[in-house]
Amino acid sequence: MKLLKSSLLGTAAGFAAVAGAQAADLPVKKAVPIEYVRVCSAYGAGFFYIPGTDTCIRLSGRARLEIGYQPTSARSSNGSQGDTTGYRGLARINVDARTQTAYGTLRAFTRLEFASRTGATGGLRSGTQERIGNAYSATGQDQFGRVQQFVNTDKAFIQFAGLTAGRASSFFDFYAHDFEFAGATAGSDLQSTNLLAYTTKLGADGFSATVSLEDPSFRRNTIFSQEYVSGGATALSRVLISTSALGVPTFSTVDAVQRNRMPDFVGVLRYDAAWGSAQLSAAVKELNTSNVIGSPLTVGINNGFAANFAGGNAGASSEYGWAVQGGVKVNLPFIAPGDTLYLQGAYGEGATLYTGYSSYNGSFTSRASTINGAAFDPFMSDATLNPLTGKIELSTSFTAVASFLHYWSPEWRSAVFGSYGEMSFARGAREANALAYAGSGVAGNANSALFVGAPGSRSFALSPTLRDTYQFVAGASLIWSPVKDLDIGVEGFYTKVGLQQGRVVDQFNNGVLTAAQINNGAAVRTVTAADTYQVRMRVQRDF
Repeated sequence: MKLLKSSLLGTAAGFAAVAGAQAADLPVKKAVPIEYVRVCSAYGAGFFYIPGTDTCIRLSGRARLEIGYQPTSARSSNGSQGDTTGYRGLARINVDARTQTAYGTLRAFTRLEFASRTGATGGLRSGTQERIGNAYSATGQDQFGRVQQFVNTDKAFIQFAGLTAGRASSFFDFYAHDFEFAGATAGSDLQSTNLLAYTTKLGADGFSATVSLEDPSFRRNTIFSQEYVSGGATALSRVLISTSALGVPTFSTVDAVQRNRMPDFVGVLRYDAAWGSAQLSAAVKELNTSNVIGSPLTVGINNGFAANFAGGNAGASSEYGWAVQGGVKVNLPFIAPGDTLYLQGAYGEGATLYTGYSSYNGSFTSRASTINGAAFDPFMSDATLNPLTGKIELSTSFTAVASFLHYWSPEWRSAVFGSYGEMSFARGAREANALAYAGSGVAGNANSALFVGAPGSRSFALSPTLRDTYQFVAGASLIWSPVKDLDIGVEGFYTKVGLQQGRVVDQFNNGVLTAAQINNGAAVRTVTAADTYQVRMRVQRDF
């Protein structure tokens, strides 16, 4: 038995020796070295090298909840009024990639935002974002006009050797509501646009200059026009265009929907120093209409302006709007570290979205409610199309904004902000439209944008259409940051929108009245202004 065991052990040892000898003769394949992620310190905290490349990348994002309250006394059947509370949950994803080259830093930056927004009040559900195609409205019986999903390519640009190309913030903007939750003040703040820009330093003293070609689609606030409702043997022909309640343009003799023909030209001169920054911006933009379709001579004959349409004078036309803006940012560390003051003013013709005379839910439309359930809605078009001459007539607007951020302690801060602005339509614009369309509208109807009487009549005097208006906003916030990158805060602000002159029909509290009823002395409730307040709470984590 011992002999057998010894034999077996000897055999096993022999096999092991032979196998070891053969293995020693085989080539040895080295393991692939593991390439660990390396920190990239060249561009600040959070960057690391993409394995196998010399490109540094930083991933970041944001999660936010907002809840808003704004009182309202009106309720409509289309779901756009009646809510007093709104909610918004927002997600943001940022990717920042940078590579050092012989020409300087090559950078690509992208930012995607997604949100679930509810409530027609206070801009948490935004008609502006639906009109520009960033948000999609629900269609349920209880959700229509109050629930939307928001999807936005907020940023996607390349920077290289002074060149910026892609989707980015407009170079025209300066303050851009940096210290506000709702962005309620009247100031230029285009969330993003498509652009091609070049920036160069002017010496070594902090001066720089930028020339930018920017997509005109995001800075247009309509050329106002309205369609005459024909009837009877001597009725006027329909001359301009209107928009149906569903938002679908219906075309008539002149197409006033603008087309992209030229970019907006933006020029900027900026100065940056330890004390803060200063910027002077200017922009030029085209406003255009199309060729006349058919014959518009009926309008000219009935109103004595036939010559204006003869020989194609009412054909395709364009005008150039413009805006200028100046702003200063002052750092105030002697009050408290991080304290900052912004002052900004803008003036323009045919450029309301450059001056910022709009509202947080009132862009890309001729008429929109700045205040949920207001007694009247202001008109904010860049221009009007004169139905008697076929010419584009520019509106004028100006805004002034101030905002101050103060740190009570490293964990507590507050902002105080305010703005004032005015907007005026071209001289005679109301009268020209009323001459063509007198008597075609109704009062006391929130969905009607038509005139309600001939010039000189009581109904014309009380019509809200193309009235010169003003806006006033004042607000403040308090934010607590118990740990880094976490904000818990509340903001409140007061908004007032009013007429520069006269009174208008209260659109919600009269019922539907015709021009004849108003002119015959019917009792009509009128207003000169509408105001409201909003309170908004926010919880936000950046990472």
